[in-house]
Amino acid sequence: MVSEQPKPVEPKQPFMSVPGAIIVAGLLIAASVLFVGSGGTASLFHGPSVAPAQQADGTAAPIDTSKLEDGEDPVLGNADAKVTIVEFSDFQCPYCRSFYNDTFALLKKTYIDTGKVRLVFRDFPLTSLHPSARPAALAGACAAEQGKFWQFHDAIFAGQDAKDPSGGTVSFSVSDIKTWVSNIGLDMTKFNQCLDSQKYASEVDKDQADGTALGVDGTPSFFINGVSLVGAQPFAAFQQVIDAALAK
Repeated sequence: MVSEQPKPVEPKQPFMSVPGAIIVAGLLIAASVLFVGSGGTASLFHGPSVAPAQQADGTAAPIDTSKLEDGEDPVLGNADAKVTIVEFSDFQCPYCRSFYNDTFALLKKTYIDTGKVRLVFRDFPLTSLHPSARPAALAGACAAEQGKFWQFHDAIFAGQDAKDPSGGTVSFSVSDIKTWVSNIGLDMTKFNQCLDSQKYASEVDKDQADGTALGVDGTPSFFINGVSLVGAQPFAAFQQVIDAALAK
């Protein structure tokens, strides 16, 4: 899924020289003839990518569902919903912002607001690429402490859109975060103290460790009743997996 508007997923990969990148890209494109739709190509080839890990015999590897939630994460939707989506996200990732701008609202209207789906948000800051992602994750936990996580979530992406409507990676500071969320109903004195003390560092670390254990290596990554869907996919890709889960 080679695409720049938007590229489906922000990979957790080191910088590569241009010649090396060209060689690797050529090999991966060739390999896609055989492996389009597999987990290994999910971040490169655009389209629905339902990609559970594969065992040697080609069958889906079991997912350690105990790592999907830890009971401390923000949740949107009906607690008794038949389908649970667990999202691993990075607040500075442009593809996470693309998912928010292009897909989230329709997903919420169609499935979350109707009680069919609950959405669990977990942090997966790719700090080597996005130095602002971890402070934003810590800030999100502080907003959640006051029952304002989803308002925070929307404000952080909106703030980046205001800085750069083109959809690219936006550099922002802790001061920017505090400004963007100053009008969502937070007690800003408590919020600032919480953020400045990094109160929820261990919770952010736990999210990232659980994501890594589940095979997450880029953002955004989703698990829909345990089925992996990777990248800033269109609504139709979510609809396909959700409807199959609802039909069971």
